[in-house]
This record gives sequence, C-alpha cells and structure tokens, in this order.
Amino acid sequence: MSLSLYEAIVPACQQILGGMSGLIDKAQAHVAEHGLADSELIEARLADTMWDLPWHARAVWVHSAFIIDQLPTGEFSPDFTELPRSWDAMRAQIAQTQDELAEVTPEQLEEVADNTIAFVLGGKRLMEFSAQNFLLSFSQPNFYFHATTFYDILRHKGVPLGKRDFMGVPRTLA
Repeated sequence: MSLSLYEAIVPACQQILGGMSGLIDKAQAHVAEHGLADSELIEARLADTMWDLPWHARAVWVHSAFIIDQLPTGEFSPDFTELPRSWDAMRAQIAQTQDELAEVTPEQLEEVADNTIAFVLGGKRLMEFSAQNFLLSFSQPNFYFHATTFYDILRHKGVPLGKRDFMGVPRTLA
C-alpha cells in the first residue's frame, strides 16, 4: 500500500496539534497553580536568539494549514503578522489550524503535488521545490521543530509534561 501525500502530512499534523492544545491547558494550569504571571511562560524562550511561545504556536499553522493553502499560488512566504499573545489566542490559533486542516482533501494535495512552489522571504525567491518535496522536506520538519520547541520551552520552565502530552492521541486501530 502506498502512502498519499495527504496521509503523510495532514493526520500527523492534526495529531500533534491535538497534543499542543493539551500543552496550552497544562501550561495555563501550571501558571495558576504556582502564582506565576502568564508572561513568564508566554514570553519564555530556550535561548535569547530563539522565538517565544506565540511564534511557535503561529509557526505550526504556517507550516501546515497556511502552506497547504498557498501551494496553488506557486509561492510561499511565512505569515507571522498576528501572533497569539495569550493562552486563549494560542488555543484559538491551534483550533483554527485544526479547522483548516479538516477542510483539506487528499485530492487537493494530489492535484498540486508536482507543481513548483518557491520559498520567498523578503521578496527574494530563495528556493524552489515540487509541492510534495516542499511539504515533506521543508514544511513538515519545520512543523515538528516548532511544535517540539513549544513543548521544550514549557518543560524547561517546569510544566510537568511527558512525551504523551506532546504526541496527542495516536491513530490506533480501536
């Protein structure tokens, strides 16, 4: 059995996004339980040169639902214009991403899989890919990087999380 581009991308993103919803809930509960300001976690970074939580919440949308929407245009430029700067805003960003991914069809991805997509940053076309290779070798690794970094920031700040929190609900037979 071959794996479609849809099957390789969309369900995996949906699973991790489900985990991220739980991470947000646990982070907010941790802040309340320990009398911390929300900003202590929301503005946290792993290193000074890295992004904080809202950037990573936005980046998982950029590298999943947003890029899928951009594939037919032939160009992709990351959109970080509206960062979700609260727990509720991050929750809404994740829910929006889930909703947008729920609208994607296998046929939609197969139609554009061989099309060329350019990665554009600062008005410059930096790289070109087939849509399939862009999703699998650029966006998917970026999606996992940002979801993992979101998790890592929370762990680093003391939120009691485990691997299952990150993974969300696996797609089992039952």
